Amino acid sequence: MASQTDLIHIFNGIPFTSRSSADLLKALNSFQAREDDLLLVSYPKSGTHWLAEIMKHLYTSKVSLTSPIEFGDVSKLEELSHIPSRRIIPTHLSYDMLPTEFKVKKCKAIYIVRNPKDTAVSLFHYYRENPNLPTIETWQSYFDMFLRGEVVCGSWFDHILSWEEHRNEIPTLFLYYEAMKKDLPKAVRKISTFLGINISDNEISVICKKTSFNEMKMNVEKDNGDPNHTVCALTSNKKLIFRKGTVGDWKNYFSNRQNRLFDELYQTKMDSSHLAKHITYDN
Repeated sequence: MASQTDLIHIFNGIPFTSRSSADLLKALNSFQAREDDLLLVSYPKSGTHWLAEIMKHLYTSKVSLTSPIEFGDVSKLEELSHIPSRRIIPTHLSYDMLPTEFKVKKCKAIYIVRNPKDTAVSLFHYYRENPNLPTIETWQSYFDMFLRGEVVCGSWFDHILSWEEHRNEIPTLFLYYEAMKKDLPKAVRKISTFLGINISDNEISVICKKTSFNEMKMNVEKDNGDPNHTVCALTSNKKLIFRKGTVGDWKNYFSNRQNRLFDELYQTKMDSSHLAKHITYDN
């Protein structure tokens, strides 16, 4: 069994899996962005694949959905440079680690926010099922790691706040996972407006049907494509991507004490956050 040090390394104070090489992370600022690059941003287990599926159906012109910019070794940057069409680039990077050229060229970004309690539970199961992550014995030990920001990609709080703090530096659309679950057509309309894509209500209805959780999970089960072409930087096993996709599953895991500790930290960290006011924890 691989050890913690084999699977995780720390870069700029943030835990990354060995699937994101230190050489690549060091080289990110040399990346040549293009004005029409689109970033799909999230903390892990927040709905990146859902958003990516929507993007695939929104564009009728040729676009290339890449694997995350931080996934792989340093050859990744050259690989991305050879893509001729518009690039849609997923990432779990905090704003501070984002390659400088994205900021200079004011590339658009879509950030999907999921409530941190459900995110924590979903990432807990990811740790337990993903051989690229260290083994976690108990929910309690994982919960403590999550609160300390010692899980892969670091602190949920720091990640979202880094993007909120710089929200006016590049054009960024913030979407809420729970709001998308309640009214997906409204979210798809928001995305199309943000990207300047003309689309009819009927076309939106078709996209929503094709990107339902059950439809996506079924398609992944049948997918025999390149395992390395995934929008997740943590695994190439696409079957690990979709678990429940529900809102409120955290109630099955958080004890009263854990819930109190979490809420206290949330209040301290997110007190002045505008985004935090729109996060919901129930259906």
